Amino acid sequence: MSKNHRQMSMEMRAAQFAPFAALTGYDAVINETARLTDQQVELEDYDNERLNRKYAELIENISEHPVITVSYFKPDKHKGGGAYVSKTGHIKKVDTYEQLMLMENGTAIPLAAIVDIVF
Repeated sequence: MSKNHRQMSMEMRAAQFAPFAALTGYDAVINETARLTDQQVELEDYDNERLNRKYAELIENISEHPVITVSYFKPDKHKGGGAYVSKTGHIKKVDTYEQLMLMENGTAIPLAAIVDIVF
């Protein structure tokens, strides 16, 4: 026991051995760099024809607001590439001016990003 210093509390003693991050935010940068993204693939002619047939059939039945599952490519906001995602719900309308498929739950899907429609 020292005569010059009073005894340290257990909390203060434990704080001496706590981890120290010299580069604030470095872990976040490393994790973002390591995160994988997919590259958007261009559909073959056959796949485009099949998708166009499904799209035409959907437009014929759009007044019924059918439940559909749409698979599409969603670009990543922070780095190149993105991810293929699927959304299921009732279709509200197709906005040909904005080139968007609008779902009743508020989801807006760019027509050019769609790779499959199931209903």
